Amino acid sequence: MSKKYIPREFKKQVYLARRQKRAEKMKIAGLTALLFLCLGSIVILGFFWKASLKSGNPSKAPSLSFAKHTSADGNQVNQTGQGASAIQGDSAPDSSMQGTSATDSSIQDSAAQKSAIQGNSSQASGRDTAWYLTLVNKQTPIPQDYEPDLVKVPGGESVDARIYDSLMQMLEDAREGNWGELPSVVSGYRTAKVQQKLYDDKIREYEKEGYSESEAAELAEQWVAVPGYSEHQLGFAVDINGATYDVYLWLQENSYKYGFIFRYPGNKTDITGVSEEVWHYRYVGKEAAAEMYEQGLCLEEYLENM
Repeated sequence: MSKKYIPREFKKQVYLARRQKRAEKMKIAGLTALLFLCLGSIVILGFFWKASLKSGNPSKAPSLSFAKHTSADGNQVNQTGQGASAIQGDSAPDSSMQGTSATDSSIQDSAAQKSAIQGNSSQASGRDTAWYLTLVNKQTPIPQDYEPDLVKVPGGESVDARIYDSLMQMLEDAREGNWGELPSVVSGYRTAKVQQKLYDDKIREYEKEGYSESEAAELAEQWVAVPGYSEHQLGFAVDINGATYDVYLWLQENSYKYGFIFRYPGNKTDITGVSEEVWHYRYVGKEAAAEMYEQGLCLEEYLENM
C-alpha cells in the first residue's frame, strides 16, 4: 500500500510515539546532568571542608557527646542513658596497652615535662597543704618522687588507700540513682606509662583526621592530660561508670558529703583548662568539698582563696 492510502489517524499515532521517545531521551539526559552537577558540588564542598580542617578552622570542633570519647586525662565514656560506660580525660583507657611510641614532638614535650617535674619542689611539700588538697593541673605537675599507697577497688582499678572507705560509701549510696546497681570505677590510679600511651594515641587520632602535628597535640590536651600533669597519677581521682546518666546527677548533688568534688564542670573550663567530664570525681576531704559545693568553686579557686 502506498503512502497516500495510510490513514491520517495512523500517521498521527506514529508522530506522537516519536515525540514521546524524544521526550523520554531528553528527560534521561536532564537527570544525568543533574546527577553529575550534584556529585561535582559534593566534591567541591568536600575539598573546601578538608582545606578548612588543615587551616585550623574546622567547621566542627571536638565536643562532648553521649558516645565514646577520650578525655582530659585519657579515658572513655559511653553515656547512652542505659549502660553508660564512663570516661574521658582523667579516665580509663579506650584500648589495650600496645607499645608507647609517640611523635617526635610529643617525645620532646615529655622530656621537657619530666625535667619540670624533677625540678618542681614547690607543690604540696613546700607548704602546709593537706595531702588531699594537692593540686595537679596543666600548670602544676605531680609532686617530685610521689609514690601512692594503693588499694584495689571492685572491678580491678586502684586508688589511694586513704580515700577507699569514703569512695566505697559514696558508690554504695549512689545505687539509688543508678537503677539499684553499684556504680563502677573504670579508671583510678594511672602510671606515667599508661598516661603517655593515652596522650600519644589521642594525638595520632587527630593527625588521622587531617590536623598537623602541633594542632593535633593542642586538641589532644583538651581531652587527655599530659603525662605528669594528670590527677589520676595521684590516686585521688576516679572516673565513674553508671548504668544510667542519672547517676552523674546524683553524684553532682551528693558527692561533697563523702569528700569528693565534681572536678571539671563545664562552667569552669576556662580555669581548669579541661572540658566538662561528668564522670570525673576527685577527693578533697569533706570540709573542703562542702565549701566548694556551697560556694560553687573549683579546686583552683578554692586553693587560691585559702
